[in-house]
Amino acid sequence: MLTDILFLILGLSLIIFGADWLVDGASSIARKLKISEFVIGLTIVGFGTSCPELVVSVTGALQGNSDISVGNVIGSNIFNTLLILGVTALIMPIGVTSGNRRRDIPVTLLVTILMAVCGMSKTFFGLGASDGLSRIEGIAFLAAFVVYIYSCFKNDEKPAEEEQAPQKEISLFKAVVLTLAGLAGMVLGGNWFVDSAVSIAHAIGVSDKFIAITLLAGGTSLPELAACVVAAARKKGQLALGNILGSNIFNILLILGTSATIHPISFSGIDLVDIAVLLLSIVLVALSSFSFKKDKIDRYEGAIFLLAFLAYYVWLFIKL
Repeated sequence: MLTDILFLILGLSLIIFGADWLVDGASSIARKLKISEFVIGLTIVGFGTSCPELVVSVTGALQGNSDISVGNVIGSNIFNTLLILGVTALIMPIGVTSGNRRRDIPVTLLVTILMAVCGMSKTFFGLGASDGLSRIEGIAFLAAFVVYIYSCFKNDEKPAEEEQAPQKEISLFKAVVLTLAGLAGMVLGGNWFVDSAVSIAHAIGVSDKFIAITLLAGGTSLPELAACVVAAARKKGQLALGNILGSNIFNILLILGTSATIHPISFSGIDLVDIAVLLLSIVLVALSSFSFKKDKIDRYEGAIFLLAFLAYYVWLFIKL
């Protein structure tokens, strides 16, 4: 028990320090390479913080366990959008650029709809013997992922406010090392935190179902949460938004695409309510970003995200 508590504290410390290093390093890389913080958040930070989901889902695919692959992605995307983006907006309203509205948010919505249509084709349209993704669909997802990433770099736009903000100058090499160290610290710390938290929960008599739906469901999203909270505290909303949208797109196109290419995956364990909540979460982001007032996701909109997340989790607990 004492060892678990020690690793819980060490894991949490690694997550916090790792997020701090990651934000510093990623922001410096963006400035050195003259790339917007949004694209850095979407690619380097988004991919790095999605590594836990990638490992879990690919492992599940290799073992033929579709429920792990699909449930992990859908659960993580809901967690990312409703909880993490909601918390981030409460800390600091998140600025939204014309590029976000024109390309990134619509693509996130389109990709989510594509996953729902392809994965639930039997339920929605009566097509196929069962719901799921085939290898061909997995390959198509991977191709779409490559096209999107190329488009992001080709059409990148750097917001003026990023250039005006006072920044801490470090070399490109140090920035890369800081970013990698931050990612490694968050992933390792997240694993320690979840493993020790599960052990402590078992020791005090908490049920496996409760553990699975709380600690394990949110555990793979801890890196995104830490990175976004630190980014918001440092007034780097575009880095946080890029991390969330990037993670969601990575999860669907790259992770589900890779998993389905390895082994066709089934959506049989997915409830229509899960799909509806996932789609609603992206719609809420779209409505917030296209609002008539300022170009940002406000604190009260962040509160709405959090209320939607709590309502969904209440439903999950009732369903148990």
